Amino acid sequence: MVTTEIADKIKRLEEKYAAMGQDLSSYLDGLLYADYLTYWDYIQLDVLLNLQHPRTPIPDENIFIIYHQITELYFKLTLQAIEQISFAPELTVAGFKTQLKRINNYFRNLINSFEIMVDGMDKDQFLQFRMALLPASGFQSGQFRKIEICSTELVNLVYQPQRPGLIGAELDKILDQIYWRSGATELSTGKKTLTLRQFELKYMNEFLQLASRYKDNNIQAQYRRLSPADQQELIPLLKEYDTNINVRWPLMHYKSAVRYLNRKPEDIAATGGTNWQKYLPPRNKRIVFFPELWTEEELDNWGKEL
Repeated sequence: MVTTEIADKIKRLEEKYAAMGQDLSSYLDGLLYADYLTYWDYIQLDVLLNLQHPRTPIPDENIFIIYHQITELYFKLTLQAIEQISFAPELTVAGFKTQLKRINNYFRNLINSFEIMVDGMDKDQFLQFRMALLPASGFQSGQFRKIEICSTELVNLVYQPQRPGLIGAELDKILDQIYWRSGATELSTGKKTLTLRQFELKYMNEFLQLASRYKDNNIQAQYRRLSPADQQELIPLLKEYDTNINVRWPLMHYKSAVRYLNRKPEDIAATGGTNWQKYLPPRNKRIVFFPELWTEEELDNWGKEL
């Protein structure tokens, strides 16, 4: 027996497919013969478990690969949340807060789970398999750079001394001076590492397009569009966002580098040749997405208290 509720749903389905010039009966035939969906098919479990391709037979290399894959998935979720803030049909403080809470949760999980990297790998095994990874480096995470670009006015991603001359400059000029490019230079010569050259070749055009798309729609710009009262509601979440991404996250990377690469009398070089001793500590970079939310004292002590 067809209930009124089912009949109503059939009618709405007919209207839906008719609007697309499609026949509902054909789709019902497809549904009739289709197999039931399984968990392993839905999340592509077999594919997922075969995405690890170690370069060596050393067991702990799998820890390294899987953790970085998990990290990139969290970055993907973060970019999705940013997109929903930046291009919402209607910007509301409630929607803004929902997405900021999601992003902060993603990064809180990443930060808290970094012990998997800091203490979870055998140091001797890491120092063996890392040599097979040259010149790849976590520095080459394009998604993390996209998060930075989508979060703030692009000039805020330039080291402070260079900023005054770039106010109002074209985006490509600002990208030429973006802070991380100096983090992948050879310590001895100051030349670009192969790691940086590979990264620029793959991503710089994409970064420029993204910077153009988010120029007036980044998180900072959207925050400034809100009323003062609505802005006050967001400040704690934005400050956590800033701290998570620009202080706590790089600090965990720095602790990991110290754990595995610090050795007397001379530190071990990173796989990408990055000058990690100067580049990773947040107090050296002092990159801040929302400088207007922090006092001068807080900015002067950026990254020193955590």
